[in-house]
Amino acid sequence: MKVAFYATLRQVVGHKTLEFDLPSDATVQMLLDEMIRKYPPLRSELLDSAGNLYNHVHIFVNARDSAFLEQGMETKLNREDVIGVFPAVGGG
Repeated sequence: MKVAFYATLRQVVGHKTLEFDLPSDATVQMLLDEMIRKYPPLRSELLDSAGNLYNHVHIFVNARDSAFLEQGMETKLNREDVIGVFPAVGGG
């Protein structure tokens, strides 16, 4: 599954996009777990001390924020899904 990383997260993983090999029944949460397993520095960028996704971090599945998907982080993914991971972005 191809995942695009944005802003400061690109610096953490060293790439704009990465491929993750996941089982056919993978969920958004399983993808998050695999990203952190492969790139441990992502943990502090994506998760709070309780292991929950920060409110300011967004994982988009086909342009929809996972927080607003019917199954949330337990939403099943398809290989064709377009995934984007965004940290908080500010500026002016």
